[in-house]
Amino acid sequence: MKTYKLTAFGIKPNTGENITPLLTSVLQKIKSKTSGLESVIIQFEKGRYDFYPEGAVKREYYISNHDQDNPKTVGIEIEKFDNVTLKGKGTDLMFHGRMLPLALIESQNIKIKDLNIDFEKPQITQVKVITNDTIAGNIVYETAPWVKYKIKDSTFYNTGEGWEMQPTSGIAFENATKHIIFNSGDIRVGTKGVTELSHGIIKAHHWTNKKLIPGTVIAMRSWHRPAPGIFIHKGKNISFENVKVHYAEGMGLLAQLTENIYMDGFGVCLRGKDDPRYFTTQADATHFSGCKGKIISKNGLYEGMMDDAINIHGTYLKIIKRLDDHTLIAKYMHEQSYGFDWGNTQDTVQFIQSKTMELWDTKNTIASIKPILANNNDPIKEFRIEFTKALDPTVDPSKLEIGIENLTWTPSVVFTGNTIRNNRARGALFSTPKPTLVTNNIFDHTSGCAILLCGDSNGWYETGSCRDITIRDNKFINALTSMYQFTTAVISIYPEIPDLANQKKYFHSGIKIQNNQFETFDLPILYAKSVDGLLFRGNTIKTNTEYPAFHRNKKRVLLERVTGVDFNDNKVNGKPVDLL
Repeated sequence: MKTYKLTAFGIKPNTGENITPLLTSVLQKIKSKTSGLESVIIQFEKGRYDFYPEGAVKREYYISNHDQDNPKTVGIEIEKFDNVTLKGKGTDLMFHGRMLPLALIESQNIKIKDLNIDFEKPQITQVKVITNDTIAGNIVYETAPWVKYKIKDSTFYNTGEGWEMQPTSGIAFENATKHIIFNSGDIRVGTKGVTELSHGIIKAHHWTNKKLIPGTVIAMRSWHRPAPGIFIHKGKNISFENVKVHYAEGMGLLAQLTENIYMDGFGVCLRGKDDPRYFTTQADATHFSGCKGKIISKNGLYEGMMDDAINIHGTYLKIIKRLDDHTLIAKYMHEQSYGFDWGNTQDTVQFIQSKTMELWDTKNTIASIKPILANNNDPIKEFRIEFTKALDPTVDPSKLEIGIENLTWTPSVVFTGNTIRNNRARGALFSTPKPTLVTNNIFDHTSGCAILLCGDSNGWYETGSCRDITIRDNKFINALTSMYQFTTAVISIYPEIPDLANQKKYFHSGIKIQNNQFETFDLPILYAKSVDGLLFRGNTIKTNTEYPAFHRNKKRVLLERVTGVDFNDNKVNGKPVDLL
């Protein structure tokens, strides 16, 4: 294995200079000198390296669950380059403007180690409430020291390096704890009808919210998610050790169509307890779309992000037309999920009735799959798919809404030793039929549910059913302090089923929830819908009064169309209890 020290190429830390074009050139030189079987280490020294858009490569990437605007401005690109270790020493990679920091494209055996990704000027605006006059209906707030802004036509705009934006929504944090304010959720923010009282002190004349007491810190943001911090596309054997993403305008890490991903000590997190920021990424910390093999996440820290810590799923295509007994036209449906391959020859698929989320018993195999494009440069949205076996006559899109799931591209999962805290929406989402183990994690003040098992062929079109998932030895601390989609209990098994009344089969199965600790101020612990085989055993529930009970679900356990249940040896406040 050969080591290339970047200092030998003139790339040194702490200069403040733009290293983007030089590093791009150096990576190409190293790649040209490396045979396909050689392994190389590319070494950053300790310190800070600055990346600017000037001189960066521009790429057309279609990234699952992100805005499909192109091109992307890429800081570090490793494309079709195998057996590479990108290694730091706790090194800070600081990005400027709007960039995709790290892209790993069609590469195998890649290791990223001891590196931190951050942005100098985040698109999220952090402010602190100074006064809140609920009678007059105005709030005065102070911008964080690093925030640059302008006021135009009485409207507040956050400004940065080559961009400006008006925040439209916000998340409010307790000053001392960095917990999200109880029962606040997504709040309206005062960026219209404002005046500047002095530099950094803004009065919002029409902003009312009695929960925003003086000292409250608010992350004001938009819903734009152009690019993640790390993008992995069609990779294999990708690992991360002690890698941290402190900010990205999209997700922290997004992997699609990739086999085997290993993360140890990965974090989407603040820079320790003294970090003046309260937020991290604009969306999920980590997200895996259409991956296979194994996904392992251990010893991670996920906090302050504006969505889930982890989400693992595939994508349902919707059948548009049946051409003959072997051939269908199928289409990506969600506006943030298209433009990339969906399947390959010999992949195994199954069909699902969207309204009842019932699967056909017979699976099929792809004989051929081709994108349907009006122009060669158009993003992929539709496919012509031919199957090896004749289609069931009832797979008829003229009579039913039907989705297709690619079963080959589904992973097994181990999620262990992680801490998830002080984030918006939900903790962890798992939607894969392969064995999934969720163990020894701490879910601390996730503002929505801590764990969600979903499945949806109607809105997000995210597959699929869980068949073998074990959730054990985890600790849940005051989850569910705000209401978001699917947040019916601390653990919410909530497939989107528009016509549950006419469902005859079950969507999820093989769910085991064992030996977990729940510390909670409210009642809902478990909600389950359309499950065959649900074990809830040896769990302990301890109640507290940190917040008032507020949830509309007034049951500790709420089941809808669930069979094969086993509820034994559970305790509430130290006493055995029958939860059914």
